Amino acid sequence: MSGIVPYLIWAVLIVSGLGFVMMLGFGLRNLAQGKVNPITVVVLGIPAVVIGILGMVLDSWGEACIYGVLGLLVLASLSLLLSSFRMMFGL
Repeated sequence: MSGIVPYLIWAVLIVSGLGFVMMLGFGLRNLAQGKVNPITVVVLGIPAVVIGILGMVLDSWGEACIYGVLGLLVLASLSLLLSSFRMMFGL
């Protein structure tokens, strides 16, 4: 059983990589055809950019992902808080 584990790990990595490449390809196609707002693509790319920069700066990619997720969680919470204040005060 332990002999098959490395092959299964590689299979999962390959399938995940193919899925990511297909999502990227279809996203670029929809952007080129005008089906998607460019601002949406930029906003969805922010987490990848943040984690990429942190991964190059910090020692390990695991640590970079944890800090990236925590930082983006704080930013999302602040944006929800500011949005609720705007709605409450009618700004």
